[in-house]
Amino acid sequence: MALVKENYQDFDPTLAAEMLAEHHGFKVSRETLRKWMQEDGVWLSRKQRRTFHQPRLRRECYGELIQIDGSDHRWFEDRADPCTLLVFIDDATSMLMELRFVQSESTFSYFGALGSYLLKHGRPVAFYSDKHTVFRVPKPNKHMTGMTQFGRALAELNIEILCANSSQAKGRVERANRTLQDRLVKELRLARVSDMEAGNAFLEGFKNRFNAKFSKAPAKPDNLHRALNVEPDRLAEVLCWRENRYVG
Repeated sequence: MALVKENYQDFDPTLAAEMLAEHHGFKVSRETLRKWMQEDGVWLSRKQRRTFHQPRLRRECYGELIQIDGSDHRWFEDRADPCTLLVFIDDATSMLMELRFVQSESTFSYFGALGSYLLKHGRPVAFYSDKHTVFRVPKPNKHMTGMTQFGRALAELNIEILCANSSQAKGRVERANRTLQDRLVKELRLARVSDMEAGNAFLEGFKNRFNAKFSKAPAKPDNLHRALNVEPDRLAEVLCWRENRYVG
C-alpha cells in the first residue's frame, strides 16, 4: 500500500491495478486493491458516492448517433495551462471516435475535429450536442438565423444535429468526460506529456486502449456511417466560414 499511497492515491482501484502491473510488475486484483484502499481511507465505496442520473437507452446501431462535447480542464495539471478536449463518442457502443486537444471550443476547432472524424469514419446519421453557440444560435432574429456555421456545414453533408436540453440527456459523453478527467490526466502524467501537441500525439494510442476496455457491442450489427457526399479534397470548402455579401 505504500507504493499506492505514494504514486496512485488519487487513482481508482481499476486504473491503479493496471498501472501497478504495467509500470512495476506488481499484479494484484482490482477487488483486492479496492479493499485495501477502502481500509486505508483512500477510496470510497459505491454506496458512499452519489448516484448519477439513470442513462437513457442507447441507440441500436454504430454510427447512428455521435455525442459531442468539449471538456475544459487542467489536462496537464500544473505542467501547462488549462485547455479543452473535444470528445466524439458513439452512443450505441461508447467508443471514443475522435479526441483532440484545442485551446477552446470554437467553430474552427470543431471543424478540425469533424474533418478528421469524417475522413476516418464517414458520415454518421446525427450528432448530439449541447446548446453551445457553435451548434445553436441562442436568439435567432432577422440578422441571425437559427443555423450556425457548424449547422450549415452539417446540412451540406446531410448530417442531422440535435441539441440536448440538459447535461443528463447527453449523459454518455458527460460520463466519458469524467472518466477521461481521471484516467487520461493520470496517464498523461505517467507518460510525462506536458503540452497539447504531444498530448494529441498521445491520444490515438490512448483511444485504442480505452475502446478495447470500455466499448460495448451494439444491439444491431449495422454500421450506419455513410460515404462522404463530397470529394475528400473538397471537404475544406464545406468546413469553412461563409457569409453572404452584397456588392453595389
